[in-house]
Amino acid sequence: MRFLADENCDFAVVRALRGAGHDVATVKDLAPGSTDDDVIRLALAEHRTLLTEDKDFGQLVFASAIESPGVADAVLKLVQREGADLTRRFVVVQPGRIRITERS
Repeated sequence: MRFLADENCDFAVVRALRGAGHDVATVKDLAPGSTDDDVIRLALAEHRTLLTEDKDFGQLVFASAIESPGVADAVLKLVQREGADLTRRFVVVQPGRIRITERS
């Protein structure tokens, strides 16, 4: 799968996904300092699933149409289990909880 990691995304998640063979680009490398709107546009333009820890994205997406290996492991397991089915879905991973919402 193809991912775009926002600047605030825990790099342990990036390393875990890359280690599992996924294509993970980072906003830090491609477009540092981008606005949330620009990050969404970049993810869409590059056909990448956005990874972020910024809670504002949830509001943005729905309104507009310390290292944590436990989270990295949870994300990796979710991607391995759900794979491409995550495309066009809004996913929130929190300790002990995963929410997947369908996008229209």
